[in-house]
Amino acid sequence: MEPICPGMTGAAVEDVQDRLASLGYELAADERARMSFGPSTAKAVAKFRVEHDLDVADAVDSQCWSVLVDECYQLGNRTLYLRLPYFHGADVRVLQEALTVLGFSCGGVDGVFGPRTENAVKQFQENVGIFADGMAFQDTFDAIARLHHVWAGKPAAGPHPSGAMGFARAAEVLEERELSIAADDPISRAIASRIWNLASATTERSGIKLIGDPSEVPDTDDAFFLLTLSEPDPHSGVANVEVIDDDTLATRIRTAVNSASEMPARVRLELPGTRQAYDGKFTASDAQAVAVILLDAICNAMA
Repeated sequence: MEPICPGMTGAAVEDVQDRLASLGYELAADERARMSFGPSTAKAVAKFRVEHDLDVADAVDSQCWSVLVDECYQLGNRTLYLRLPYFHGADVRVLQEALTVLGFSCGGVDGVFGPRTENAVKQFQENVGIFADGMAFQDTFDAIARLHHVWAGKPAAGPHPSGAMGFARAAEVLEERELSIAADDPISRAIASRIWNLASATTERSGIKLIGDPSEVPDTDDAFFLLTLSEPDPHSGVANVEVIDDDTLATRIRTAVNSASEMPARVRLELPGTRQAYDGKFTASDAQAVAVILLDAICNAMA
């Protein structure tokens, strides 16, 4: 493209001015009215170039124009998915920031929709119970918008570990919350019963209860957790959390609960690490270890 330079007028200048103004750069009203590339427009362009590591200048060349367009994308303006060349822009950066804070690492916040960002989108979609195809469009944007109060304003420099829940705080959470737990296979039931035992040992007023049928969940509950070894049905609409003992487990459970459109929130807790355990090697000690991890994460998530 031909550079857009000081002294020029017309629609191209107006487009540049509109984009700069949307990003918060100050422009003289008379220059905008005349669509004139005057001193304030030149100053705004020069500042934009410096702030985005471009060569020092006051004109909009093809490289500056590309960066300016990228910076003007807002989350939801376009469908984002893995393609070549990769999507890049401010909307991708916001998506990565939100996903990282919510517990789904994109490998860094660089504004580029690469394979790790696609994988994070898939994990998030599964976590909140929408079709997990790795393509971010309206249903994904709506789910992220509903969780705006959770991720907005928080740094996305990496995982946000909750840390181990202290005994006193865990007891407080268990006394404040009404939670139901069910399981759909022998191993999951063994883990669920140990979660109930641990909660009861923590406080006599624990709000955790075991139920045999998910249809029996009281309407007054805060959340219902189904422990299972089975993979999720992508069309079920039920939030799914893969139980991996890492720093993001509590965050991912919290995201699933907060994303629920109805109360009580319903969340599947998938136990992939125990699928091979049907060979008889899964012991009571194994069940106890998983139960400790899960109860700590649930208390953290519901705090």
